[in-house]
Amino acid sequence: MTTPSRIDAQTNLVLRIHMVWRVLFAFVAAVAILMLWTGAGETPLWQKILIALGAVIGIGASAYGAFQISKRNHAGRMASLALDYLGFVACFVFALNAGEFFIGIDALGETFGKGVPYLGITALGYFLGMLEEYFPTKNKSAESSLKTVSRWVMLGGFLLFLWQVDALNGIIYFIGKLAQPGGLIAVAGLAIFGLSLWSMSRPNVAQALNVKTGHEQIINGWLFLSPNLLGFLIFFAGPLLLSFYFSFTDSDAIRAPNWVGFENYAKILNIKFATLDSPDQLARDVVDIKVYDEVGRFTFGNTGILFAAADKFFWLALRNTLTFVLFAVPLSVIPALVLSNILNSKLPGMKFYRAVYFMPSIAAVVGISLVWQWLYNATIGYINYFITLGIEFWNNLFTAAVVDPKIQWVSDENTALFAIIIIAAWQTMGFNTVLFLAGLQNIPGELYEAATVDGAGVWDKFWGITIPMLAPTTFYVVSTTTIQAMQVFEQVFILMNPPEGPNNSTITLVLYLYRSGFQNFQQGYASAIAWILFIVIFGLTLIQFQRQRRSSIYES
Repeated sequence: MTTPSRIDAQTNLVLRIHMVWRVLFAFVAAVAILMLWTGAGETPLWQKILIALGAVIGIGASAYGAFQISKRNHAGRMASLALDYLGFVACFVFALNAGEFFIGIDALGETFGKGVPYLGITALGYFLGMLEEYFPTKNKSAESSLKTVSRWVMLGGFLLFLWQVDALNGIIYFIGKLAQPGGLIAVAGLAIFGLSLWSMSRPNVAQALNVKTGHEQIINGWLFLSPNLLGFLIFFAGPLLLSFYFSFTDSDAIRAPNWVGFENYAKILNIKFATLDSPDQLARDVVDIKVYDEVGRFTFGNTGILFAAADKFFWLALRNTLTFVLFAVPLSVIPALVLSNILNSKLPGMKFYRAVYFMPSIAAVVGISLVWQWLYNATIGYINYFITLGIEFWNNLFTAAVVDPKIQWVSDENTALFAIIIIAAWQTMGFNTVLFLAGLQNIPGELYEAATVDGAGVWDKFWGITIPMLAPTTFYVVSTTTIQAMQVFEQVFILMNPPEGPNNSTITLVLYLYRSGFQNFQQGYASAIAWILFIVIFGLTLIQFQRQRRSSIYES
């Protein structure tokens, strides 16, 4: 049996090794930075910056961990565990990539159907093991035999599945790839970081570093959060910062980007207003048409003002987007508020109607857009058909001569954007209705009872109780609907052909961003558009937040 003094000596040795490991980790990271910046390779600047930033953070955290471990402080253990965990995850991903595991997943998808019947054998074995729970027997040996049979059937079915999908060759290929230099480095990193994690997690090490129960709970909490947190950092925060860097470059997704500073933003925001001597004066008479394109003109009397921009499509997209928001948000919110009050009543069948109104919100955008494209058809669409029937009925009833407009919904620049607004409002209204309904059900009924006693009518209770008490819900609904409207893309892209619509009447900011980045390969310019869109959305949300704070009855 190990003596306490021996345990202390082992723990001290482990802590010293960890201190050396932390210093060595910082040294290797520093050498990597020097090699990266002084090397003659063709590594893009943005990759150098990201790698150097990560290495600097790792050096700082590693040095901090070594210092805290030397002081026998629990903070050193937390820093060490965090770095080793991230290193282990990174080496694990590199090992999978070096072994071409992800390519193997694609190959497995092609042969997976052959092995499905054998997975049924595995399922059969599992159900055999469950039989004793539903049909218990007094013979314990019989139960043991049934469990044994269940395990062997499950194992046999799984092995047959692996054989049928040719997994053995895949495993051999994976191991062979790992035996190459890149794979061996990844495996060595897995072993080193894994051993460091295991040794630092031992109870005697935790006790030597004065770790308390609360510290362990914090570590466990971060551990459970780590998959989502790492996904957020890698797939959202990382690309977000990368796009911010690209917005200052001329990146085209093919060649190495060059730093251009604020050139992209300057082109987007380069506008000019010029006075017109007459409403029909040509744009080239008042602006340099080599730099500026006419966006629009405001005429009054015998004069006017010309609005020109270096990138007129951005301003047309901004105009269409703001117009879309101006109409789509009220049409999505106000009817939802009315419907929620109706659905909150005790009338029979309300649960059915709640589900019906919510269905458009969960339906696929592609399917909805295609259905509406058919409804909008000027020749065979049901919308124009019912308009024609209505006009014929009106003319026959009142002997009038109203002309059927035969609206060209998606091919007329005057109605194309409005057609998109109708679809978006119809699709969003059901979800907003559910949110308002949840808010209504949280309003205490005593308030309405007291108002009734005081003689308040239905309209008075709506304006005096419902609207003020729904202020937080209304703020959330308006904010999320506005953000969603500012990012409209799918309906326009699917419904319109071309997506920009007639005379650019349906081009939106996200659509223009997509066209710039993925059709014209101007990804630096598209990134600048994305950040300007972010600023616009953030500004609108901030205005709504400030208005809600001033009007909220909950503000102290």
